[in-house]
Amino acid sequence: MSGPVITLQGVSKRYQDVPVLDIPSLTLPSGIYWLQGENGAGKTTCMKMMAGLIPFKGDIWLQDNISCSRQPVQFRRLINYAEAEPLYPSFLTGRDLLDLYLRTKGGDREQIQKIGERLGVDIYLQNPVSSYSSGMLKKLSLLLVFTGDPVLILLDEPLITIDAAALRVLYDLIRTSHQRGVTFCITSHQPLDLAVTGILTVANRNITLN
Repeated sequence: MSGPVITLQGVSKRYQDVPVLDIPSLTLPSGIYWLQGENGAGKTTCMKMMAGLIPFKGDIWLQDNISCSRQPVQFRRLINYAEAEPLYPSFLTGRDLLDLYLRTKGGDREQIQKIGERLGVDIYLQNPVSSYSSGMLKKLSLLLVFTGDPVLILLDEPLITIDAAALRVLYDLIRTSHQRGVTFCITSHQPLDLAVTGILTVANRNITLN
């Protein structure tokens, strides 16, 4: 993919009267990025703004021609976001959520089913999410984030509450998705195991929030 994937222009966020983030300009070309910062530095807030999920001042452009403020539906359709500690309505099943994502995001249902099998999500999709452990919720959120045809995937602390087998699957999904042109922005307090995964061998950069 040529040109910028996402551009933040004059972006700032305040909670009440407290400034949280101030990003005059940031442009990310295709790649895999590790967003670093201390607790409270604004990593999650930054990701939620980039996903178009919370209001902010300024604007964010996707592929130089899709504006978060002017074309919010189109913008959100092309960006997928997985929270660090996902929460879903307790009465829904994993299948309900997956069907919703596939209807709104699109994508290949058969391919997503295969990812669900690899992550081990398929065996409990029919159960209400109120019965899920934190690890099960995490795997469901990682399955949902690969639905559709996103150009950017945001992963907030994807390494927590996930078992070693699912972690290997996640690394492989990141690597193969990036090879198909998907850009990733990842936050993690744990170091990414580059020796094992090799996922940051192409177009990798770190972004630090102070």
